[in-house]
Amino acid sequence: MSDAQPLWTPSKERIDASQMQAFMAFAAERAGRAFADYDALHAWSIEERGPFWNAIWDFCGVVGDKGERLVENGEAMPGAVFFPDARLNFAENLLQRTGDGDALVFRGEDKVERRLSRADLRAQVSRLQQAFKAAGVGEGDRVAAMMPNMPDTIIAMLAATSLGAIWSSCSPDFGSTGVVDRFGQIEPKVFIACDGYWYNGKRIDIAEKLAEIVPQLPSVRHVLVVPYLGTADATAATLANGVSFGAFVEPYAPSELTFERLPSTHPLYILFSSGTTGIPKCIVHSAGGTLLMHLKEQRLHCDLKPGDRLFYFTTCGWMMWNWLVSGLASGLTLLLYDGSPFAPDGNVLFDYARDERMTLFGTSAKFIDAVRNAGLKPIETHDLSTVRTLTSTGSPLAPENFDFVYQGIKADVHLASISGGTDIAGCFVLGVPGKPVYKGEIQGPGLGMAMDVWDDDGTPLRSGKGELVCAKPFPSMPVMFWNDAGDVKYREAYFSRFDNVWCHGDFAEWTPHGGIIIHGRSDATLNPGGVRIGTAEIYNQVERLPEVIEALAIGQDWDNDCRVVLFVRLADGVRLDEDLQKRIKTAIRTGASPRHVPARIVAVSDIPRTKSGKITELAVRDVVHGRAVKNKEALANPEALDLFRDLPELAS
Repeated sequence: MSDAQPLWTPSKERIDASQMQAFMAFAAERAGRAFADYDALHAWSIEERGPFWNAIWDFCGVVGDKGERLVENGEAMPGAVFFPDARLNFAENLLQRTGDGDALVFRGEDKVERRLSRADLRAQVSRLQQAFKAAGVGEGDRVAAMMPNMPDTIIAMLAATSLGAIWSSCSPDFGSTGVVDRFGQIEPKVFIACDGYWYNGKRIDIAEKLAEIVPQLPSVRHVLVVPYLGTADATAATLANGVSFGAFVEPYAPSELTFERLPSTHPLYILFSSGTTGIPKCIVHSAGGTLLMHLKEQRLHCDLKPGDRLFYFTTCGWMMWNWLVSGLASGLTLLLYDGSPFAPDGNVLFDYARDERMTLFGTSAKFIDAVRNAGLKPIETHDLSTVRTLTSTGSPLAPENFDFVYQGIKADVHLASISGGTDIAGCFVLGVPGKPVYKGEIQGPGLGMAMDVWDDDGTPLRSGKGELVCAKPFPSMPVMFWNDAGDVKYREAYFSRFDNVWCHGDFAEWTPHGGIIIHGRSDATLNPGGVRIGTAEIYNQVERLPEVIEALAIGQDWDNDCRVVLFVRLADGVRLDEDLQKRIKTAIRTGASPRHVPARIVAVSDIPRTKSGKITELAVRDVVHGRAVKNKEALANPEALDLFRDLPELAS
């Protein structure tokens, strides 16, 4: 449970100047009622979902034809449609501004730097839009990209979606099987890839990988190779239907952009589940739902205004890339970074924040933990005066890392731990600019999200741990899963547990402050003696020990029950002796409970994780039990799984 005293409280001046406060006044005038605080505004936003999302559309200045109706089948999950008569184009909303101000700033480690103005961005999108049209790309076609987080990726996404095509992306570090497992399902007309990338100072050419991938995507008519290493022409020449990005757009001069306005439910993105339990599911998100969700989160919950500078450390295989690029719709400058966040050292992102006057610093819980473990203290070395908000996602932020942010990074900053996912292209719970920040807590549910915590019988829990659910529809629910006749897989994924209620698969609890603690994934919870335990509760305790770099816990089937097994990756030179085992168990017993104490502790040299950096308890659990891991291509380091196979420590 969190501490009684807040770590940070916003000043009255900051609250009064916030976008949330401005929206509260806007919504109060619309609704003909006053809102005493955020909780009152949130209650209205889920009771009157149509008027609420209508207010978001108008307050955020969505470009398009709204239509008459606000919502259709408003209680159906799935089935509710927000703005069923609307016509809009996602790219048009992101490209509505022009001029000499920065639209995109890019750093590729210390190898490449680029800067594009809003006028430059529009011009480059125009050239590619014309080239796509000439290539026959249009409404409903898929454009798939295996790209770094660089300006060309955003240019390509905007050009594709301006025509009504559907965008899907992954990062170039994916293996060939992982790429084909994803893009092979959606049959793209165009495949875009870089010639290579930089990581940790190393030049990584992917020509051979592309030679494996392209023949396995028979639907592709054009393969565009984007220069990053400088070998695009040579690489393109080796591929069927290959052409360098420069050659593809060379015939076209910038001209007036055109935008295909389509229904709000028209597919915009295809995102993919992690794929650790089988071939990844293809999750289809709509243009209207994605735009509204991201505008709400960025403008209100992150308090971002036109001219602010937004950074998120992400790859193009994580939904936070899709979230990041939506910042253009609010007139933000996007700060892009590709490569290792520790190349050449752990100061690189804080250097970027200082140099580019970052407003929002978006990162992961693991990055914050790594900075702390590296002994870095940006609060002493970097001018971060422009950083107003620091967001953390990807996994629960450990309580001690809440402390570290305020003691080691910046004292006066809104620390917003956020949680949602690829499934909704956004957040269920996130920052609330007018509320205090308490250690270990996410501040509250997002506006318009009827999020709650239920027990196994569907009874709301005001205290105690249960399933994170959303009891009412919201615009960024997936349109469908690709190739899912009758929505069978879609319904099974979210609505099989509770009828007409979204069950997200997170193990969560409310706090006395109205905040949320996420205890990990429900499917990774431990169940010794029939008592459910969240793995994050164990990690929060054991990772405080300086000897432990990171940990992973699973439940091992044992003696007709489930016993807790804890794997630890230790600091250099540290040995898992009897004394350290005892201190680990004591920390868990006193910080969590006796039920959390592992029956076995095993030291390992590496812990497997997904491409987006999440540790994979389910894959490790399968290996320990002698079961096949269905899709190793989803992992960044699949070789680490071998460390967990046939361990003598787990045989007795």
